[in-house]
Amino acid sequence: MGEHTVKILIAGAGATGGAFGTRLFEANRDVTLLVRAARAATMRSTGLRFIAPGEDRTNHIPVLTAAELAKDRSDSTPFDLVIVAVKANGLEPIIEDIRPAVGEHTRIIPFLNGMAQIDRLVDEFPGQVLGGLVKIVGTVKDDAVHQMTDLAVMTIGSLDGGEIPEAIADALDVPGCKLQILENITDALWEKWIFIAAAGVVTCLFRAPVGAIMAAGGQAHVVRIVDELEAIAAAGGHPVSAKARDMTLSMLTAEGSSFTSSLYRDVTSGLPSETEHILGHLASTAGDLGVQTPLLDLTLVQLRAGESLRGH
Repeated sequence: MGEHTVKILIAGAGATGGAFGTRLFEANRDVTLLVRAARAATMRSTGLRFIAPGEDRTNHIPVLTAAELAKDRSDSTPFDLVIVAVKANGLEPIIEDIRPAVGEHTRIIPFLNGMAQIDRLVDEFPGQVLGGLVKIVGTVKDDAVHQMTDLAVMTIGSLDGGEIPEAIADALDVPGCKLQILENITDALWEKWIFIAAAGVVTCLFRAPVGAIMAAGGQAHVVRIVDELEAIAAAGGHPVSAKARDMTLSMLTAEGSSFTSSLYRDVTSGLPSETEHILGHLASTAGDLGVQTPLLDLTLVQLRAGESLRGH
């Protein structure tokens, strides 16, 4: 990759892409956001507002649309790093959108939930995909990116046991964001997948926040759900650690908790959800591994039936 400045393209300027894009830009990294045409026009006019605890400012971060990226890229230097920070339903179109930005030595890090995106991107860009996950609580409201807590952690690692290029690690190590590099990134991706799936199954199957589920006598059922999903990870060779299990059970059995999963919030709001990307892929993986998942299967029937009624 040489000594030149690392060129970074972030596909998506939502809560994740907008927050980390802001941190990178403010640390004088060479970062560009890939966004839809309407969002690009707004950001070029008014900038990207970023709000976090004790912070509120606006930056004019460079932006590109897919059409602009595709135009005359043959005469441009490829990006060194492409971060994919879209929701699952945006994965397929974004693969085509980023293709002109990917050169022979470009690395790609997807920050999506689940594991399906890894296989998909590896198929399209073999040898160029790194594993990655983020921990951040945020949303986008009125075109402003809101980071709700101080938590902002980016975790990356090689999928094949190799080294992360030093230039990329240095470029991503910026104030306001904790960078972690793991040798066992695949295990970490599985742990997050199982937690998100468990949270989705629990809150969607019982259609309530955690506190209400506990008050209705649901604790034993929550434990069964966690056991069922963790059995898939174990069968796949990526057993969930005791620490991660304790964290999952603590969050999903907390009395009085208002916690709900993002899947639950999307479904109950009638929005497109990551049902298939998170739960459907996990169920098919379980089938391939010979693991029985009756509670996961019941949840999928309920969610798929509801989506068919809404016409999604």
